[in-house]
Amino acid sequence: MTTDASAPALEPGRRIDTLDSLGEEQAAGVLDLLADAAAADGMQAVSEQGRLQLRGGRREGVSHLLLSVHGELAGYAQLEDTDPVEAPAAELVVHPRFRGRGHGRALGSALLAASGKRLRVWAHGGKPAARHLAQVLGLTLFRELRQMRRPLVGGPELPEPALPPGTVFRTFVPGEDDAAWLAVNAAAFAHHPEQGSLAQRDLDDRKAEPWFDPKGFFLAVREADGSIAGFHWTKVHAEEQLGEVYVVGVAPDAQGGGLGKALTSVGLRHLAAEGLPTAMLYVDADNTAAVRVYEGMGFTTHEVDLMYRSET
Repeated sequence: MTTDASAPALEPGRRIDTLDSLGEEQAAGVLDLLADAAAADGMQAVSEQGRLQLRGGRREGVSHLLLSVHGELAGYAQLEDTDPVEAPAAELVVHPRFRGRGHGRALGSALLAASGKRLRVWAHGGKPAARHLAQVLGLTLFRELRQMRRPLVGGPELPEPALPPGTVFRTFVPGEDDAAWLAVNAAAFAHHPEQGSLAQRDLDDRKAEPWFDPKGFFLAVREADGSIAGFHWTKVHAEEQLGEVYVVGVAPDAQGGGLGKALTSVGLRHLAAEGLPTAMLYVDADNTAAVRVYEGMGFTTHEVDLMYRSET
């Protein structure tokens, strides 16, 4: 959530349209709005997955809410109802020029109505205005996602990767490793539906992004049969000169042997070799085991994203 909740609830000329897909012009308008908000706030209000879902036509369970004022796009929200257990998840943003006029509250109320008051909402960066909006909407905090960072230059020495016996590293081969990787990813993140539910279309979306580079996508494979035991997919944010531990996963039958730490180290060494000064990653605050591992590798908390939910 990136908005201002301190304004009156009504404004003449405001309209909210709910669509199951966006045309090219509509998607471009939303992306422009997101870019303006990110420039003002110093962070994206909508996640990478949400931005990818703006294009490419209809996606099952995804709705787009466009808030306009006298025909001008002033706010956007996305609602995703794909989790079979959890309440629908949402992200929302109001253009900086239109804040302070109740548009965030209007979008939040529309999301609550569309979800039958079963709602989870991300507040990226956890800014005070977003916290206030959550309170106004009757939402309570239930998840904290930490962004952690560490220097790749002049910081703690990167540990030497120690692979379990019978395991070797190689890089991902697009088109050949897709199905095997999707299967291991689903197994490794069975407890984490946002990551574990990725399908071929989601992988293809990411492979089509300018940042995708298979030489930064590392697989740990078993020498005996070539099966994937784990992986570390890195990402480079070129403009920010920031390397990301995009996702590290280990197959359930390979967990507990230090493979995750070895994979993390391999990816960090790759990012350092690319000349990037800093690395980042995201981890749930309640995943204390992972937080301890990352802290032991020199990461510290940079900022937090908060998720709120309704009590219904």
